[in-house]
Amino acid sequence: MGEYGDRFAIVTSFQAEGMVLLDMAARANPGVRVLTLDTGRLPEETHELMDRVRERYRIGIEIFAPDHREVERMTSLHGTNLFRREPVFRKLCCQIRKVRPLDRGLQGVSAWATGLRREQSEERAGIAKVEQSSGRLKLSPLADWTAAQVEEYVAANDLPRHALAARGYRSIGCAPCTRAIQPGEPERAGRWWWEEGMSKECGLHAAPGGAMKRAVDALLGDILNG
Repeated sequence: MGEYGDRFAIVTSFQAEGMVLLDMAARANPGVRVLTLDTGRLPEETHELMDRVRERYRIGIEIFAPDHREVERMTSLHGTNLFRREPVFRKLCCQIRKVRPLDRGLQGVSAWATGLRREQSEERAGIAKVEQSSGRLKLSPLADWTAAQVEEYVAANDLPRHALAARGYRSIGCAPCTRAIQPGEPERAGRWWWEEGMSKECGLHAAPGGAMKRAVDALLGDILNG
């Protein structure tokens, strides 16, 4: 972090892994930059947790939201809950509400860290601890941590917890796209659970490819071009 100064940032949605990462970073540098996304559809519990994090660590949280004009065009064309229609519209919604705001947030950032773990899903099994992403250094320090190790750190340091975690939510995103999981289900089974055989990724860490990418790009072009 010292090498990059304010060109380094933690990117988190304040789930358990993100809290571990934030706590470690704040111990090393109390002035560390913390970036997050407000998609406009987050659970109220996520906003409440942000307030608790601000109070505990006495830090500012840089919040990046989607461009309201892009959201207006998208919902006018495809509906407020377009993500339930078919996967291409879900990925379009994630592009508008997550991917593009994060791209803005990372302007001027040379290195960033996230709480991804290989154990979270098959798509994340090959995550490297250090990689280049869009010309920036991307760090995943917890890549080889288990869920038990995360819980041990959270408990040992009495870190703030997301209220939905106690209700069986293991991966928390937008409210309408997240549910609690059942015993034996994968950690990310509660994300976009109505989709069958689809990647449980929004595009922040694994962009769609092939025909899906072309379809999403075409829909996104319609929105950006008005």
